[in-house]
Amino acid sequence: MTDETKTDLYFMNEAIVLAKEAASLGEIPIGAIVIFKEHIVGKGYNRREIDFDPLAHAELLAIKQASQHLNSWRLLDCTLYVTVEPCPMCAGALVNARVKRLVFGCKDLKAGAVDSLFHICNDPRLNHRLAITAGVEEEACANLLKNFFKELRKPN
Repeated sequence: MTDETKTDLYFMNEAIVLAKEAASLGEIPIGAIVIFKEHIVGKGYNRREIDFDPLAHAELLAIKQASQHLNSWRLLDCTLYVTVEPCPMCAGALVNARVKRLVFGCKDLKAGAVDSLFHICNDPRLNHRLAITAGVEEEACANLLKNFFKELRKPN
């Protein structure tokens, strides 16, 4: 196992902890963290329901916190870890924030904008592209979603 793989597993598991926190609040279990020089500089988990905010996606909250921490909207040397493939809005934010690398857990076949439906993060027509690593802790991330929606659909 390479050092990069070990690092990816470690930080994805940190994002999974945040996803579980979101689930405990009744939110879709998605967690995200931003790393700069091996340190967490931004964290987020879905908060759309509790904040009544359609923009309160895990990735956007983590990006905002990292930008404030680093005093820059440009996250040029940062990696974002997220449990689920980003949607179009979040993939666009990654490009606009100039994030260097994206690591995600499981694909989102209905809304994924990195690999599933669109390829926003490496579209040559845009002014920035990211390195992408997919499938880190994929099964654990997918199971969080499956179990959340299974519970949600149970009759009361």
